[in-house]
Amino acid sequence: MAKAQETVLEIDLNALTHNFEYLKSKLKENTKFLAVVKAFAYGSDAEKIALHLQNLDVDYFAVAYTSEGVALRDAGITKPILVLHPQPVNFKTIIDRCLEPSLYNARVLRSFISCAEKEKQSNYPVHIKFNTGLNRLGFWENDVDYISSQLKSNHSIKAASIFSHLAASEDLNEKEFTQTQISSFKNSAKELIDALGYSAMLHLCNTSGILNYPEAHFDMVRSGIALYGFGNSAKENKNLKPIASLKSVVSQIHLIEKGETVGYNRAYKSEGFKKIATIPIGHADGIGRHFGNGKGFVFINKEKANIIGNVCMDMIMVDITHIECHEGDEVIIFDNQFTAENLAESANTISYELITSISRRVKRKIIK
Repeated sequence: MAKAQETVLEIDLNALTHNFEYLKSKLKENTKFLAVVKAFAYGSDAEKIALHLQNLDVDYFAVAYTSEGVALRDAGITKPILVLHPQPVNFKTIIDRCLEPSLYNARVLRSFISCAEKEKQSNYPVHIKFNTGLNRLGFWENDVDYISSQLKSNHSIKAASIFSHLAASEDLNEKEFTQTQISSFKNSAKELIDALGYSAMLHLCNTSGILNYPEAHFDMVRSGIALYGFGNSAKENKNLKPIASLKSVVSQIHLIEKGETVGYNRAYKSEGFKKIATIPIGHADGIGRHFGNGKGFVFINKEKANIIGNVCMDMIMVDITHIECHEGDEVIIFDNQFTAENLAESANTISYELITSISRRVKRKIIK
């Protein structure tokens, strides 16, 4: 593989295949798999990722917003796409592009029924979301009668699935809470199915739910972060391969003396002779200011180089006093060895935030 000569995010589709097949191996043969590709497929490339997964015969996709679903349709995605957080202003677009909305409260349910009737739809597939403890989106248990009355009073929409979202499935100290969520979901789903008089797919498990709660796989599971190489635990991380490698290059090397400062606001002051490298990546590219002043780091020639001073919009500076390197050498911000999770932890954040923050101006390179 060629060395990076500029800032680039390399996306390894072979690693994606590995992760998908590993997760599928955890499921029963008839359990469907929904791939979450919101936020540009967790900061990578939603269209390329989705097309590859579609070729692997994934069953469903999910995005957060309608515009993300439209982009997938424009890229040639034909599989069903669930929109997790739709807004009524986009409901006609959802119908026009054959997207499937999550309906999570009375307002959006009534609004989508109205839109579907206006567009002369029949049994348009929708997904009914229950809140079982995350307290973010979703109907409550005592809304079953209302939901069923709305669905049964017209034929414009039909429940394709009933679902909820686990709050702490990665934390086995919260097992009791998670099992309460599972029980609550089963009760609400059964009540609604009984009231409707027809069945719908049930799905509850996210990535850690897939790995930790096989009894709750139901008809379909949803995975986001594990597809991209992170299993929310050291044990599961060993079974997955990070698909993205963020690389850059040493633009310039400075030699500074004791008392000299580096970067904006003179945030770094040298205690002695130092060798400093400037790298063309900054907070506009997703390396936030919280990685500055000795918290974050990169790797040059397999040696760790701490970020010094404040992160600039387009650049970071790192201490390479102890590293034998030259201008033009490759810099690894994260890859499958020096992972995004390790870098994120240095600034008291999580891999999700780091990888989804990588700017669209960073060049993407697909590795097959």
